[in-house]
Order: sequence, then structure tokens, then C-alpha cells
Amino acid sequence: MKDKSLQKKYKSKLRTADEALRMVRSGQRVFIGSSCGEPQHLVNALMDNAQFFSDVEIVRLLSLEGSLISLMADEYRGHKFHVRSIYQGSAQTKNLRANKRFITPLNLCAVPDLFKKKMLPLHFALIQVSPPDDNGWMSLGISVDVTLAAARSAAVVIAQVNSMMPRTPGHSFIHLDDVSVIVEQEEELLSAFDLPAYESASEIAAITANLIDDGATIQFGLAELSQPIAKALAQKTDLGIHTEILTDDLMDLVSQGVVTNRHKNLNEGKVIASGAIGSQELYRSLHNNVVIEFRPSDYVNNPAIIAQNNKMVAINFARTMDLSGQVYADALPHNHFSGVTGMFDFILGTSMSPGGKSIMVIPARSIDGKTSRIIPKTDGGAIVIPKAYVSYVVSEFGMVNLLGKNIEERAMAMISLAHPDFRDELFHNAQEAGVIDRNRTLNESLFGIYPARMEETRLYDGQRVMFRPAKPVDDRLIQEHFYNMDETDVQTRFFSIRRSFYREDMETMFQVDYIKNLSIVAVTGEVGFEKIIGLGMYALEHGEVAEVAFSTAKEWQGKGIAGVILKKLAEAARENGLLSLVAYVMPKNTGMIKLFKKLPYKIRTKIESDMLILSCNFDEEN
Repeated sequence: MKDKSLQKKYKSKLRTADEALRMVRSGQRVFIGSSCGEPQHLVNALMDNAQFFSDVEIVRLLSLEGSLISLMADEYRGHKFHVRSIYQGSAQTKNLRANKRFITPLNLCAVPDLFKKKMLPLHFALIQVSPPDDNGWMSLGISVDVTLAAARSAAVVIAQVNSMMPRTPGHSFIHLDDVSVIVEQEEELLSAFDLPAYESASEIAAITANLIDDGATIQFGLAELSQPIAKALAQKTDLGIHTEILTDDLMDLVSQGVVTNRHKNLNEGKVIASGAIGSQELYRSLHNNVVIEFRPSDYVNNPAIIAQNNKMVAINFARTMDLSGQVYADALPHNHFSGVTGMFDFILGTSMSPGGKSIMVIPARSIDGKTSRIIPKTDGGAIVIPKAYVSYVVSEFGMVNLLGKNIEERAMAMISLAHPDFRDELFHNAQEAGVIDRNRTLNESLFGIYPARMEETRLYDGQRVMFRPAKPVDDRLIQEHFYNMDETDVQTRFFSIRRSFYREDMETMFQVDYIKNLSIVAVTGEVGFEKIIGLGMYALEHGEVAEVAFSTAKEWQGKGIAGVILKKLAEAARENGLLSLVAYVMPKNTGMIKLFKKLPYKIRTKIESDMLILSCNFDEEN
């Protein structure tokens, strides 16, 4: 600071940490700067001076491993501190369970008003800031979130000035005049801990990335799968970021040019966040970075603000989900984060965004593989997201959209995402609970693993068509496909006139094991509200020979839809160890005959009972 009056004012506020914290009196309420912006030096001094007070309430947003705050409420200091945690995070399950009684359920966007309107009056705010500039402005750096509101609302603000705190652009500043006490202490900022890796991470990441369009604006929750999903987005273009927590993975997308923010219709050209959790390299990269704009939680997490981002995509991570689609917290022994956080804010905002999507990601099993994370229902744990607000759900076994589905359809969809080891139990539990009709079966598809790698999207006259394996939840779509076909095409497909396509008659088309029986559908429309325009299947007939059959909607015939399906079926059959394909067609079905003969194998034909039989062996290539 060049201004001598500001220099004098700054020096007049300098104190040691002990001098500053001995100002705290019994029964007062103290806010502590959140997450990796936690002023560790001040927190240590607070604990060291606990002998001078009793029953002090600590208010904090998020504490990570390495923080001392979670120790404040143990038996030794039980009469010294009471903790009010808006959101608890830890890599140590015992700390989570021991301190769960302190968690205060609140949507994050509502927290700043608690301080501003004195509903939760603060006597002290312990914050960490960058050194002041020539005009006396200090930055809250990597922890703006609710810290800014707390600093502006507290009766006494004690600021730890740390030269290692980056000066972040945006609404992150507090003036020297608004700080009561300055404590100078340089120390390394808290870093994120290493999260455990899932074997299924690459599969989950690929499926999730397929849901995100170029030009979308994304929000990422903080969890084990953030990194692989961010890496899977490396092939996207012109993404934007509007997120609660900025991480190394998201900043990598910025540095790679994947994130440009140029298609954002709110805060164009800017990465919007309220805090950062990551490495020291991440924090250094944020210093005076004009691409970044940090804002408080009542802006970043405000659903009305989030909704203004076109094609907003919220990617969050569920610890446990039940068969109705509800998302739980604290229901498993392997949790690493818990509490409400800002997840619901983003899900609500995304639901109102033009072209918005909310994606809930859930690994099918716990890391040790012993527990299903998709469960019938739990009596323990808090419901973080009610079922009515859950739409897209992704596991390593595929993706479903629960929006608009009834309870039975939701249960079937969630079972399809569960690990095969647990599907039988989930299915029968659901039947016992009356969630699934007792007459329904899953047969071999109960144990089939959805081959997500086979998914492919193509453009036809500017319209997107997705080719993918059929799922157990496609039953109604397949029925509707045949009901919408004209009489001639139905007769060609089934060799007879049919006017009814009952679910039990169609079961072989959607209850597949993806090995001996496989159906490929071509669909248009939004996931969960799709229309089948083409359907092909193979079913093991005898030995290692599979019969194939096709149908294509009238308006899509002649565009190559069936050709793509047949190619995928042939490739899958060969990969799955089948030896040959056979098709039974009416001699007048010239389209099917030409299609089959396009396969890269020697084609045999013969007539039997007015039926043309086409066949090929995979070991006899043309």
C-alpha cells in the first residue's frame, strides 16, 4: 500500500493470533472461513486459547481432512465448543459419524441470508485473505461462498493475511476498513485429499460425457468420479463453467481450450465459482486470472441464476439411491462427503434452464464391492434429493431418465443400473413391497451387463438418431413401435397380420442378456422420452446360430437405419462367440434380402415352405 494513511491503519490493526483470539468470550458465535480457505493459524490459536472461554459455537460451511475444526467437539473440549456445520466433508468416516449431529440441513443459496438478516448473528468471523492492494482491498481468494456474507455481517472480523492466498477476480473483496483485526501469517493453503478410485470410473465417465452437448455450461459436484468425467469431456468444444467448487480437473479443461465460456448467455467468457478445492498449483493459477470470477453462494447457487444458463448441465454424485430414485446421504459406511450442500440448488436451477440436464452419477457398488449403492429403501440417512427432482441417472451399467416414469418403471430402471450381483435381491424385494408386479420377470436379463460401448449417435438430415442396445425399461417403447407400424410392415416382420403386441409377447426383445440375446434400437428424441424408429435383434436359435429380425418405421425406411443395426448385431454376435446368423424372410421382402447380403460374409440362401432362409458363417468372409 502506497497510501500512508492506509499503511498506518493497517499497522494499527495488527495483532498476534493469541491476542486476537483472546477477544472471544464465552457463549459467543464464531464463523470460520470454509473449506480450503480455512485460516489454519487462527483456528490453532482458537483451540490453544480455549481455556479462556466456554460454550463457544463454531459455524462453518465445510471442513476437509487436515482441518482441526472437526476435533473441536470431542469429549476433551465438549464444554468449550459446539459446532454448527452447514456441510460436513471428510475422508474419515469416523469423523463424519461422530459429528453428524452438528450438520445443519440448508440449501447453500440460503446460507448468506442467515448472516445478513441476523437470523444467525455472528460475533466473530475468522477469515483468510490476500495482502491488501494499494487501495486497501483484500481478496477472500479460494473461499468466497458464504464467507463474504459472514465477514460483512460479523461484529468482529479477524483476518489472517496470507501471501499464499491468490487474489481472485470477481466479488471476492473485503476492504481494510471492514476488518477489525489483522494477523499476518504465511502458510500453505489446505489442499484436497486423494479420493479413492473406482474400477468402473472409465465406463461411468464415457456414459456421462455422451449426455453433454458441445456449448453446454457445466456444474461438477465434488467426488471420486470428478476427475475421470472431466477427462472424458476433453473431446467436447466450447463448454462453460458455472459451479460451486472449482477443481484442478475443471481448470485443466480451461487450459486445454475445452472450456471457452463463449456460448454462455450469462457471464459470457467467465468461469463462475464460489470457491476452489484442489492443489497448490490450482491456487497459483487462479491469482489475477481474468477468466475466473468468484461470487458468493447466494449468486452461484441461486436456482434463478443457474436457470439463466442455456443448456445448463448439473453433474452430481449420489452415495446411495433407492428404487424410486431418491438420493440419500449417510446411508453407507464408505461415505466421503455428506450433508445437503448445493446439489439441490443446481438440480432445481437446471430443471428450469433451456435445454438443461441434471445428471446423478452413482457407482453400482461400494469400493470394496460388498455393498450395493442402489437399495430397495433405507430407514437411515437423510433424503438429499426427493425422487420428483431426479431425472438422468448414470452407473457403469448404463443410463436412464426417471422423469415422467411411474414407480414400477423407476424400479425397473434402477435395477438395470445395479450390479448384476444384487439385481436378483433388488427385484424380489421390489416385488415383495408391491413396487413391481409379481407377474413380471427379468429372466436372464437380470444378470446381463449393458454394453454401453455399443452406443452411437448419427445425424440423418440434421436429426440425431442414437443406436444402442435395448434395455429392460424399453418395453413400452417397443410395444409402441409395433403399434405404430402399418399392416404391411407388421406382416413382413411377423409373417402374419397382428393387431395386438402384448408386453409378454415382446419380452424376448427387451429381456436380453446381451450375449445370447441382443436387441439394438434406433431412437430419436430426448432420453427417457424417445421413439424407436428401428429395431433389430438376434436370438440364439440352436448351437451357436442366432436368428436375426428387423423392423423400421415407414418414414425412416431407405435411410440406412437397418444397415447400421445389422452391422452392430453381426459385430456383437461374433465378439460374443456366436458362429453364424440366420434370417427367415418372405421372398418379396427384397429390402431385407439386399440388407443381409451386404454383410462381409459368404451368404447362403435356400427356400423352405415358401420362406427364404438366409445364413452366413463368421469364418467365411468375402
